[in-house]
Amino acid sequence: MIEKISFSQAAALALPKMANGGVFLTSKLDNKVNTMTIGWGGINVYWGKQIFEAPVRFTRHTHPMITKSGVFTVSVPLDGEDMKKELAYCGSHSGAKEDKISACGITLLDGQEVDCPVIAGCSLHFECKVLGKADLCGEDLSNEVDGRWYKDKDYHTIFFGEIVACYLVK
Repeated sequence: MIEKISFSQAAALALPKMANGGVFLTSKLDNKVNTMTIGWGGINVYWGKQIFEAPVRFTRHTHPMITKSGVFTVSVPLDGEDMKKELAYCGSHSGAKEDKISACGITLLDGQEVDCPVIAGCSLHFECKVLGKADLCGEDLSNEVDGRWYKDKDYHTIFFGEIVACYLVK
């Protein structure tokens, strides 16, 4: 059963999970689905719309998939939903080299509003359409941030996805 929830309820549930273990960021292009783990991101309001900010490094397989498809989903395991092994695996393996979804035994559910699935086993889901993106580069960052997080100069693009659906699957 799907229960639509408010933007503020969804944000309150998701933000602590991003900071403590991560969430799944899923993309789909030409019937190929990939998911990765993100532990950074934001949920905000830009341009009068509810936005999920999804950071993806330039070198990640997910980057061109989101760029070309213009959509993504975020699936959040809530308390009592043990997805630690799957999150660890999807955060340390490349979808360019293997099918991480099959390797982890992850089940996909169709998105409600976008042509991109969500991860079964997670109760909370965001479906997003990309409205814009911003590339982070060394000159945009303090020396502290650049030196600590970007030693290899592998920077992020922040994808600004309009949240077109947020809901719980029960």
